Amino acid sequence: MTRAQNLFLVGMMGAGKTTVGRLLARRLKRPFYDSDQEIERRCGVRIPVIFDIEGEAGFRAREAQVIVELAALEGIVLATGGGAVLPEDSRRCLAARGTVVYLHARPADLWLRVRHDRNRPLLATPDPLQRLEQLYAVRDPLYREIADVVLDTGAQSAQALGKQLLARLEDLWKLSA
Repeated sequence: MTRAQNLFLVGMMGAGKTTVGRLLARRLKRPFYDSDQEIERRCGVRIPVIFDIEGEAGFRAREAQVIVELAALEGIVLATGGGAVLPEDSRRCLAARGTVVYLHARPADLWLRVRHDRNRPLLATPDPLQRLEQLYAVRDPLYREIADVVLDTGAQSAQALGKQLLARLEDLWKLSA
């Protein structure tokens, strides 16, 4: 199996992993998975409910298991949850089983995208922007550690990001062939 057979999107909440991932999966004619949606499907409840019942540690254990199972598939596009890179085992799994794309965005831009989303339990704090900045400080180096491609999302449309990313992936996959 070549690393190019799987495509894994990592990045902070609101970076566009699901939107861009769906678009890429269609263009590459590959199955699309979203690890957060898979967890919700398996549990039968939304992520905030899992956080309420099991806490972040319980959610992260479920997330790590789902990452291992989905990364074992072949020829997929996977949008991971923002914290999927926290366990070292998950980072190693993603790096070993596919091409990892880090969709990078600054915390201020992310805040503009997610500020009205009530499905973000980590932002249920008095200062959600500060929380995003704290999460970014911890996670950005982890995303970069495993990324084969880092793509700044900026204010581009999903279509523009998808097109730019496809060109970068084609170049990368040619080099590794």
